[in-house]
Amino acid sequence: MKLLILNGIVCDPSNKFEKKADILIENGKIVNISIKSKKRKLNAKIIDAKGKYVVPGLIDMHTHLREPGREDEETIKTGTRAAAMGGFTTVCSMPNTQPVIDSVSGVKFILTTAKNEGIVNVFPIGAITKGSNGLELAEIGKMKGAGIIAISDDGKSVMNAIIMRRALEYSKMFGLPVISHCEDMNLSANGEINEGYISTVLGLKGIPRQAEEIMVARDIALTELTDGKLHIAHMSTARSVELVRNAKKRGIKVTAETAPHYFSLTDEEIKNTDYNTNTKMNPPLRTIDDINAICKGLSDGTIDCIASDHAPHLIEEKEQEFRVAPFGIIGLETMLPLIITKLVNEKVISFREVIAKLTCNPAKILGLRKGTLSVGSDADVTIIDSKQTKTIEKFESKCKNSPFIGKELTGFATTTIVSGKVVMDGGKIVSD
Repeated sequence: MKLLILNGIVCDPSNKFEKKADILIENGKIVNISIKSKKRKLNAKIIDAKGKYVVPGLIDMHTHLREPGREDEETIKTGTRAAAMGGFTTVCSMPNTQPVIDSVSGVKFILTTAKNEGIVNVFPIGAITKGSNGLELAEIGKMKGAGIIAISDDGKSVMNAIIMRRALEYSKMFGLPVISHCEDMNLSANGEINEGYISTVLGLKGIPRQAEEIMVARDIALTELTDGKLHIAHMSTARSVELVRNAKKRGIKVTAETAPHYFSLTDEEIKNTDYNTNTKMNPPLRTIDDINAICKGLSDGTIDCIASDHAPHLIEEKEQEFRVAPFGIIGLETMLPLIITKLVNEKVISFREVIAKLTCNPAKILGLRKGTLSVGSDADVTIIDSKQTKTIEKFESKCKNSPFIGKELTGFATTTIVSGKVVMDGGKIVSD
């Protein structure tokens, strides 16, 4: 089947291309990008993208799909539907499921289930250590053979430096990045929100920013020692940004991501919403100085990617006392409008630079043949209406734990195309 996308502003950072053009898709591949298409002779299904951006399919390199083990919170089926609704054609699933994805059988389960039930591409990330317990390396080589694209103990930090060193050394043999959840868990133990004025006022136990920064510094030092490939997950503090910036200047192989909540909200939100547990996440919301540093890191290229850290939790889990409620929020369906509202519209960073952080940059870090509209590439395409404004209300995700419910945001995906197949159109899932 042929598909022709007409009249859109094609923005492809991987090819430094941004102009009005038409895209022809055939047999799941991009076969032509043209300023003037011969549309009458093509006998193709037409999508009119007039006034909209046409970009490579968005990639979220940090998604918690919860399956296996917590299918009450999310499944690969529901999580990929949420991804498609948000404009994402590819998600990378974190391994902290129940059981942890630390073996070939776990990787095969993710890939098989995604093939049978998912509507977007799913690439599994394997655990660094068995059970993510930080004691013994997992079967990294075998998991690589089965299909993982990175390793991480996300949700936990690898506290033992010698284990982290071995992970960086061993992963080099397979060309895998090590995605680090940077948290000194002894320093952050029993903490609930960012340590500072707000935690004192609210009487909540604080998590000092140094819990993140100490581990960022340690893992950068270990990467320099091993010449490994390190990726810092969900960076949230000004000092972390500075540490990564300096490491890059010294030629250390480190990349970094942040999440939309770390440039959209401060810990003041907890006070202003009367202890709303949807403002509880790890790392915690920080301060306006941290937001400014994150924005600077995004604009100068220190922060390579933006990821959702989509972390579903049930209403009954979140509707508990703040102290015992779990960390985490959903993010796949609010990520793009938060980026456009908070970064593009406020001129922190250009639209093309933002799209790079959602497409070719994560693809390069993870070694994926995605994130481009080059002729011959997979026809993963997202169409975006950068002016569409909506109030956040409904979700395709099983869970609704978002601090952005009721917020008016601008800039939404209107069509999501995976391998030439339209899976979301006009704000509705159209493929199962």
